[in-house]
Amino acid sequence: MSILNENDSLIIIIDMQEKLLGASYTREIAEKKAGIVAKASNILSIPVLVTEQYPKGLGNTVDSVKESLGQNARFFEKASFSALDEEDIFDAVKTSNKHQIVVFGIETHICVSQTVNSLIELGYDVSVISDACSARDVNEHKAGIDRMREDGAHILTAEIALFEWLKTSKHPNFKEVQNLIK
Repeated sequence: MSILNENDSLIIIIDMQEKLLGASYTREIAEKKAGIVAKASNILSIPVLVTEQYPKGLGNTVDSVKESLGQNARFFEKASFSALDEEDIFDAVKTSNKHQIVVFGIETHICVSQTVNSLIELGYDVSVISDACSARDVNEHKAGIDRMREDGAHILTAEIALFEWLKTSKHPNFKEVQNLIK
């Protein structure tokens, strides 16, 4: 298990779109946790890739998440379930020169799981923030988490990720990040 390193991390937010999130069984929790991690990425200058599955039909990334992101976020439209099957997203991951990829979003058992599997196959150290993921059905969410764990992903919560990035209460951004969860 690798402890997250803020300087070697890239975040991929998968399809946190209105229609998908609106149909999920844990909308409030997943949206809140996604917003917290998005704010932390801004504070810690961790780059973020945001995907949107067929935004014409499913809408764009929800405002609460979008507004939490800083200048370090790049948005990509996709049609493939695995984000890495899209050439521009694949290239963005590759050229980031980051080895730890942190993933969360909608739906756990489809787009999140297939993206995570692709990243693992390429040799990345992948962590999934489980409480910032969701699906329409609790059993599908659980099966997706179990599958990703079996495939070699580290399953974390938002708070685990934040404090792994900080490493110490002496981190210059400790108070600012800690305030996100108070």
